[in-house]
Amino acid sequence: MEPTKNEALLNLGADSALAAIVFTDVENFTSKMAADQAHTLALTNRDLQLMTEFCQRFQGRVVADTGDGLFMCFASAVNAVACALEIQKAFFVAAAELPPQDVLKHRIGIHLGDVACVGTQVKGHGVNMAARLQVAAKPGGICISQTVYDVVKNHLPLPGMYKEVRELKGIAESTLVYQIPPLCKPKRVFMSYRSSDPDVILAQQFYEALKAAGHEAFMAGHSIRLGEGWPARIDTELKQCDYLLLLLSEQSVTSEMVTEEVRRAKELRDASPDGKPAILPIRVKFPLTSPLNYNLRGYLNRIQQREWRSPADTSTMVQEILSLVGEGRVPEESPETVQSTPPALCGLDGKPVPMAVPELPQIPELPEGQVDLASAFYVERPPLESRCYETILQPGSLIRIKAPRQMGKTSLMARILHHASKSGFQTVPLSFQLADGKVFADLDKFLKWFCASVCRRLRLPNRLNDYWDDIFGSKDNCTAYFEEYLLENIESPLALGLDEVDYVFQHPEIAADFFGLLRAWHEDAKNRDIWKKLRLVVVHSTEVYIPLSINQSPFNVGLPIELPEFTPQQVYDLTRWHDLDWNITQVEKLMAMVGGHPYLVRLALYYISRQDMTLEQLLQTSPTEAGLYGDHLRRHLWNLQQHPELARAMTEVVAATAPVRLESVQGFKLHSMGLVHLQGNEVTPCCDLYRFYFCDRLLN
Repeated sequence: MEPTKNEALLNLGADSALAAIVFTDVENFTSKMAADQAHTLALTNRDLQLMTEFCQRFQGRVVADTGDGLFMCFASAVNAVACALEIQKAFFVAAAELPPQDVLKHRIGIHLGDVACVGTQVKGHGVNMAARLQVAAKPGGICISQTVYDVVKNHLPLPGMYKEVRELKGIAESTLVYQIPPLCKPKRVFMSYRSSDPDVILAQQFYEALKAAGHEAFMAGHSIRLGEGWPARIDTELKQCDYLLLLLSEQSVTSEMVTEEVRRAKELRDASPDGKPAILPIRVKFPLTSPLNYNLRGYLNRIQQREWRSPADTSTMVQEILSLVGEGRVPEESPETVQSTPPALCGLDGKPVPMAVPELPQIPELPEGQVDLASAFYVERPPLESRCYETILQPGSLIRIKAPRQMGKTSLMARILHHASKSGFQTVPLSFQLADGKVFADLDKFLKWFCASVCRRLRLPNRLNDYWDDIFGSKDNCTAYFEEYLLENIESPLALGLDEVDYVFQHPEIAADFFGLLRAWHEDAKNRDIWKKLRLVVVHSTEVYIPLSINQSPFNVGLPIELPEFTPQQVYDLTRWHDLDWNITQVEKLMAMVGGHPYLVRLALYYISRQDMTLEQLLQTSPTEAGLYGDHLRRHLWNLQQHPELARAMTEVVAATAPVRLESVQGFKLHSMGLVHLQGNEVTPCCDLYRFYFCDRLLN
């Protein structure tokens, strides 16, 4: 960057002049001097010499050495800012080759205004203003005033520049300033958003701002070429990105693909030593008080969320994200939200359970996550509920609930715990989604988290230090904590619901010991009264089997409950709750397309009952990317493409017109995903939705 042709160099002999005033200083100079004065002075002199050379090159004059910085004057605001940009660029380039202890970060403030010249001194409001702007600058950055910005905005690139209102010392009114953030290594930002306004407009504004600041931004709609394998591309981008910018709207929070992107990002973040990608959620016209679906609530637990209400928020939001990304910061975690144990006549969320069956019809509920205890749309699947209710009351009982995703596992667990609560039990629902990735670093850390979490939800003091002794193993310590403290200090039996146990299966070295521990407690209950007080409900998705070896046994103990699909009668009953006057033929058409999958059935009935579409329109568009189940289908396609042998097996199944015999492992895993039905040793697609979609996506 070269200086512009300048007017005569500022004449310090004049009574007054219009000048661009520049002040610099060193971040944390006082503390650095206290720690090592000689070294700090040597570094400061080195940097001031470089700044002096740039000042002369850009036709400025050094008025004074302030100790840790320079006071400079320029006749041209363009030259002053160009000089500051080159100074910070030179320091940034040099820092890459220096050890951290030899790097100083400088702040630069620039103001254009009248100054008074008295001898060799330069005084006046313009000088004071520049000094205040220097204090407001970011370490490694530049802060300029409105007058400077008005002059240079059409002459110089201002990378990542944003404006903000600041309170400046000695200035009566709030002041609008322009920040040029510190140079940094470009970051990669993955942007997840819904493909409609205002989400698209906001995403585009973030994209342009990030690109202008020198970062790499990925928008799936813009960045993936036609015909490119998007599941593999998305997974690759998530692995490479530093940040996931997540735009959450009322519609996107129900998207399975959004949930899958967040799940994958959290999985990568937890496995990364530097905590990347950091997740930056922004709610778009979706208040912070509005609930997220069950899975997103777990994935985003303790992650700060911002709220965008209108275009008036865009500038501030963009500036905040640019600052955070530019500085490479990871947002601080917010406190964990802990749900209290519900009273006997309330659900797990504290809402009262209806004492009588509601009258038909009901206001439709959008299916997302757990079905509320007070909801009329929960469909019982006899005799599973009654069997679970009987079992949870048995001393030392253990219930295992398993099924593919979105089949109602958590909803059933909630009702089992509620039944136990009505019988006088203490109940604790604990989701392993709430555990940070570092919790799974080793068995000792995991079991401490487990004990402390149960203890916290029982509102008992944390006494891990009293019962954890390094002489004994982690499992022995955990057993002693439950046996001698938790179970000993509660009057009634404890029903402990362990949800999203899938997370434990992802860590085989922990899973083997943890499930062995649960099995040992269950066996101890046959002989020891203290363990009869503990009743366990263990919930996991059968999709956890996909990456497991055939020789790995997930957890086979207690009462196994595998949730079936809805029957035609149950679907017909649901149509009545949705105020739909359907006959059995219409029910059969819907079930031919989506089977009896609870989520797919309820989603169809919700939108049909709201008159957003007809049954005929649903049947026509369902197996397409633009249809109601596009996200659901893309999630399955993503999973299949992560496991090519399963993709090949599914291709064979949907291409056939008769049942297909697969290798036992492949058939079992496709069944665990909920994609096929087992018929003896052969398999068929669960429904036409999967047959038609995967015929198109896998065969073509």
